Amino acid sequence: DVQLQASGGGLVQAGGSLRLSCAVSGFSFDDYGIGWFRQYPGKEREEISCISKTGGDTDYADSVKGRFAISRDNSRNTVYLQMNTLKPEDTAVYYCAAMYDQDQCSVFEGSHVIWDYWGQGTLVTVSS
Repeated sequence: DVQLQASGGGLVQAGGSLRLSCAVSGFSFDDYGIGWFRQYPGKEREEISCISKTGGDTDYADSVKGRFAISRDNSRNTVYLQMNTLKPEDTAVYYCAAMYDQDQCSVFEGSHVIWDYWGQGTLVTVSS
């Protein structure tokens, strides 16, 4: 079975850091690009970062650029999202997703509809 297991969410004060992990099983990790999304209540999921299948290409939403960093460890079938200088507006449920054969990636509005597999969410709460 395909599984994407997102973890690492929690409660943090503004200005703090968290690292999210997305552990993948059930398919060939090396063949898939991975994206991170977040969702606010009543809103669509928005893509905030992506990394290509080789890790050679990454992209970020303007809202997180310079604060968040995505990376992947193909030996561990895991993608990470290092989140620094967190703000209360980063409070959301965070999801990871996989897309087959993604050589290059770009973050854009409405992209959530084209991803192949999804994990369950992990809640990030940033207190002011």
